[in-house]
Amino acid sequence: MPTLINGKTTSEQIKTEIAARVAEIKTEGGKIPHLAAILVGNDGASQTYVGAKVKSCEQVGFASTLVRLEETVSEDELLKAVEDINENPEIDGLIVQLPLPKHISVEKVTNKIKPEKDVDGFTPANVGRMTLGWPAYVAATPYGIVELLKRYNIETSGKHCVVIGRSHIVGSPMSILMARNDNPGNCTVTLTHSRTKNLPEIAKSADILIVALGKPEFVTAEMVKEGAVVIDVGIHRIADESKKSGFRLIGDVKFDEVSAKASAITPVPGGVGPMTIASLLYNTLLAAEGKIYSK
Repeated sequence: MPTLINGKTTSEQIKTEIAARVAEIKTEGGKIPHLAAILVGNDGASQTYVGAKVKSCEQVGFASTLVRLEETVSEDELLKAVEDINENPEIDGLIVQLPLPKHISVEKVTNKIKPEKDVDGFTPANVGRMTLGWPAYVAATPYGIVELLKRYNIETSGKHCVVIGRSHIVGSPMSILMARNDNPGNCTVTLTHSRTKNLPEIAKSADILIVALGKPEFVTAEMVKEGAVVIDVGIHRIADESKKSGFRLIGDVKFDEVSAKASAITPVPGGVGPMTIASLLYNTLLAAEGKIYSK
């Protein structure tokens, strides 16, 4: 059996560490970290995600603010809401929950967020700093993956890492982090995507395979080298009448097949997913203490 890389347990450990630091800050009479979230519209998944983030703030002792805006909000009104939070000295971190309505430019909204408060790590300033290896807020999912590799003592130096998927949120930053002169890092990285030729052969050459393509059970056993470390970023809901809920969650990797060959693998659910919120909280703590951008 491979090592199961348990993101749920690891995320709880990180939250405990953050809560301990917040308790110290209170004792020292310092400012409690404060995270603000802007939620546009009534998308069920987005409401669930934001609700989980607010609950996690309470769990670690952060202050939180949730700004709800109607689906019909104008782009200018949303940008004004972002600006108000940018200028509020009480708030350390800001996230704008995606997706946004089609009439609003995600780029404009992202660029409006002050880099100092961009705890999602999406602004050009933070992406650039990360690429250069400077202190930066790293996008939550890639940061969570790096933290899992670190805490499970998975050797990365000199390994071949194949990343499947080139999104700005996961695949592209993941490839940069794994190539950096750091630990985890120092990999030889191949970044692949839906148009890559001979993808199965390239995937099978990986010592570390990170899959963030967004296609259910895309990676099968034939695409994985014996003893590889497999990180599954995907999450999909499919019908399953045997479950009380009527559905179950699967990833981008065919878990039953691939786990028979992998030396370590993340399950879905309970793998990468829980690490995203833990990483967001960690970035907010860094923001509050001025660890990335001096206050």
